[in-house]
Order: sequence, then structure tokens, then C-alpha cells
Amino acid sequence: MAKKKLAVGLDIGSSSVKLVQLREKRGGWTLEAFATAPLPPEAIVDGALMNSSAIVQAVQEVLGKQKVKAKDVAIGVRGHSVIIKKISLPRMSQEELDESIQWEAEQYIPFDIKDVNIDTQILTPDGDAAGQMDVLLVAAKKDMINDYTSVCAEAGLTATVVDVDAFAVQNAFEVNYDGSPDETVVLINVGAAVTNVNVVSHGITTFTRDITMGGNAFTEEIQKQLNVSYDEAEALKVGGQGESDAVIPQEVERVIQGVADQLSGEVQRSLDFFASTSGGATIGRVYLSGGTARIPALFKAIEGRAGAPVEVLNPFKNIEIDNRKFDPAVILAAAPAAAVSVGLALRRAGDK
Repeated sequence: MAKKKLAVGLDIGSSSVKLVQLREKRGGWTLEAFATAPLPPEAIVDGALMNSSAIVQAVQEVLGKQKVKAKDVAIGVRGHSVIIKKISLPRMSQEELDESIQWEAEQYIPFDIKDVNIDTQILTPDGDAAGQMDVLLVAAKKDMINDYTSVCAEAGLTATVVDVDAFAVQNAFEVNYDGSPDETVVLINVGAAVTNVNVVSHGITTFTRDITMGGNAFTEEIQKQLNVSYDEAEALKVGGQGESDAVIPQEVERVIQGVADQLSGEVQRSLDFFASTSGGATIGRVYLSGGTARIPALFKAIEGRAGAPVEVLNPFKNIEIDNRKFDPAVILAAAPAAAVSVGLALRRAGDK
């Protein structure tokens, strides 16, 4: 049977829409299309689509920029409406699990089971001595998935794959980095509104958490404390100049440091919880992605607390890029923010 074509990766994030299209070639991938379009503030709040027409417009803009003709897209979801849990069940086949999971899942999910889509992955098929196996349970609210898929439909696209942002980043990581299979790595994706923490041991997710804080927190604090506009705060956040000369750089640094300490504290709490439940697994390396990964204060704050080397994830590291078609400087600057869209672009139409 012929392999299905790769879907186009469409990351509908809280602050922008990012599109990546890859083409398979022998031994790897080539970048066919890459584009981003900003979203107005509050277009997406807590994962809920508040301004569908602005989102549809941004999706059409990224498609138009790169003249993308393909219609099948892979999208990612995140936040409160997505539950990811590692659970222990009696050993069974994937088929048996698919049949029984509706009943099993009820006790682990804080929503009505009728209102969610459920997916599972058996992590330890051989089970343990007691005949129990670890299963990764993922549940996402149907109404949220419907909102995202209808936005795609309005833009003339079909969402054939719905993934979770944290797993999309893991996808991008796996094709670009050859870490030792025994190493435990932490993938931290700092989005505009949500930060995903995903601990991966032996190539398998062993712990994951969504922190409802991200890059917007820096912008909002700068705006509030220094009394500047949202756009000016956004420029100051990434080291740019504000419009008014009244803003003192040290003040901006102080605000950024405060938010970086708060966010890295949340990350540390997640890692401490992982450490307390993992039976002594040590973290070998931390990879930081998302647009906010470029803020030096956040990088340093996470490095200071993680107790392991930290590096910014480059999702294009092993992907062939034609420098005549794409400006290398633009790709390099956008790389950390493209981790989710690259991970989605590695999925095939109709994949689970």
C-alpha cells in the first residue's frame, strides 16, 4: 500500500499561525513551504477561539504567501481542554484497549466522557511481573477540536490529523536529534499562552504538563509595569526599542527577569514532581522551543533550575533548506517558534 502523503503542518497558536510543508526525499525531508501570520491579541483565549474570522484570515494569509495547494492539514491542540495521563491497566492488546478505554478513562478525566475524543498509546506492551502495563491516555474536548477543524474548513482545508502540541514538538525533536536512547530529555515548548513540559525517557513520554503561562506574560507585565502599549511591550520583550525614550532598559530587564523566574519556577515544580514519581531518573538535557525561547533571561532561569544542560531546539536542523527559496537568517530566527508546525508537518493524512 502506498504511503499516504505528509499533511501540511498548521500551528494555530495564541499569537500567530505558522505553516510548514515538508517533502520526503531519500533519507530525510526538504522544506517546501514556511510562513507565519500574526493574530490580533485575544483571538484565542485559554485555547478557545474568540475571533474565528481573524484566524481564518491568518490561515489564508500563510497559504497565500507560499502558494500552498495541498488541502490536508495536521493541527495541534493544547491547554485546559487537553488531558494527558499515564495510567496503569491490566495487560491487553491495542484492540482490546480501544474497546474498553471508554470505561477505564472515566475515572481519570474531569470531563463527561461523551464530550471528549480519546486516544491511547501502550507504553510497555510486555507489562510488568504483575501483568500491568503503562498506557498514555490523551483526551481532548470535542467542542474545542470542532472549533479548530471548522476554522480549517472555512479556509478551504481539511484537518486530517489532530495532534497535541507537546507530541508535535517531540516529533520534531526525534527527526533532528540523535540523543542516546537511554537518556531522559525534557522538551519545554514556551508558547504565547501555554508552556508544554514533556519528559521523554527511552523515546517515550513519561510525564507531561501544560503550564498556563507563556510569552504573553512577559508582554503583559512590561505593558502593565512600564505603562506602554501592547505592541511596544512586545518589541521591548525581544530586545527591540520602544517608541518612547522614557523606557529605561534596566526596568525592562527587571520585569523580564521577574516573569522568567516565575515561569522557570513552574517548570521546576513540574520537574520536581517528575523526579518524585520516576524512581530516580536523571535528566540528561533540556531543549527549549517556542518564540519565547529566544529570551536570554528565561533560558538562564531554566538552566539555573533544571540541573542539566539547556539548548534551544532547532526543528530545521536535519531538514534540507534551499537557500535560494528561503532566507537562512529568517529561518534561523523563526526556528524555535516553528517546532510545533514542523512536528505536525511530519504527520501523514489520516494518522492517529
